[in-house]
Amino acid sequence: MPNLKIDADRLWDTLMETARIGGTPDGGIRRLTLSEEDRQVRDWLRAACEGLGCTVSVDELGNMFAYRPGSDAGVLPVAMGSHLDTQPTGGKFDGVLGVLAGLEVLRTLEAAGYVTRRPLVLVNWTNEEGARFAPAMVASGAYAGVFTPDYVNARTDAEGVSFGAALDAIGYRGAAPVGSVTLGAMFELHIEQGPVLEEADKTIGIVTGVQGIRWYDLVVTGRAAHAGTTPMALRRDALCAAAELMLEARRVARTHGALATVGEIGVVQASRNVVPGEVRLTLDLRHPDSAVLDAMEADIAAFVTGSAFALTPVRLTRIWDSPPVAFDPACIAAVAAGAAAEGLPAQEIVSGAGHDAVYTARVMPTAMIFVPCKDGLSHNPAESATPEHCAAGAQTLLNAVVAYADRA
Repeated sequence: MPNLKIDADRLWDTLMETARIGGTPDGGIRRLTLSEEDRQVRDWLRAACEGLGCTVSVDELGNMFAYRPGSDAGVLPVAMGSHLDTQPTGGKFDGVLGVLAGLEVLRTLEAAGYVTRRPLVLVNWTNEEGARFAPAMVASGAYAGVFTPDYVNARTDAEGVSFGAALDAIGYRGAAPVGSVTLGAMFELHIEQGPVLEEADKTIGIVTGVQGIRWYDLVVTGRAAHAGTTPMALRRDALCAAAELMLEARRVARTHGALATVGEIGVVQASRNVVPGEVRLTLDLRHPDSAVLDAMEADIAAFVTGSAFALTPVRLTRIWDSPPVAFDPACIAAVAAGAAAEGLPAQEIVSGAGHDAVYTARVMPTAMIFVPCKDGLSHNPAESATPEHCAAGAQTLLNAVVAYADRA
């Protein structure tokens, strides 16, 4: 492989340029999927890729694919990328780094006049975050055959707008059936979103897999009543019951050495002088072992069906199950070799967060690359990564992708 080097300043400038699309006063990005801001950044990416001579196609769920030919048109392309949508309180790097580092790889190859044997494809997956349309990663999941297009199109946001209507509104429903763009491998660069690499003083995380994730919707039903006339002993307070449930979820997680998060909670028709009659909340469970997730789910189900909830019954619905994933050994080896070629301090790591690579790993060889983020903070406007770490991740991506694409 020739001595190909990414342009670190160009990569950083690109990160800062696109951060203005949906940029917020506190330095973050609010670029919800299929919003006007998402349309703007998609238009920007399309123009940048077409400016490099790539052919950009879009499938029926808005997934974008920028194709760069290789010297052998008869082999499947090697893909790289991530997502451009953010959380409502998103930062400048989550997902975005993986797409823009892939763009920098294409720019570097074009400037050097280098053509890989296998074609290359840069991918922007739709709705990775799941912040507007739950569950997360539905478009890459549909690509892998986990969800149907009808299911994805029917997802609705908090205002009742469907995924399909929002996709049509921004003009990014393509003609290609989802899954029809065939890829031979996938590499995804991402900030770690945790503190492990920073604490270990490592620049590159060689991601070997992703822990399992399960999402649940819960509804606690009590009885609305007057706050001033209903004795405490006679109340059926749905919010107090929800509080007990949240504490139990934390206890279960600690018992199993796992993670449990209640990220959303709301009192239906809330009023300050009414005992809450119905509460809706979400639950996120995570662990690298499916058996542990099974045990956690069983513990929580047993708790909410117990006598303590006789007057405030709970409906527990699992809405998403993303099993633990092990990445492809050859792709992992390419990442390790790509970091070693630059003398970058690296270590193997399992991802605690879900990524589109979780689903691509079901249908093609896949691996991920992590770089540190300050204090492990993500999904926050203060999310931060250094120019040096971003450049190191992009260089490792370039090395891994080119070596994989050129192998016999």
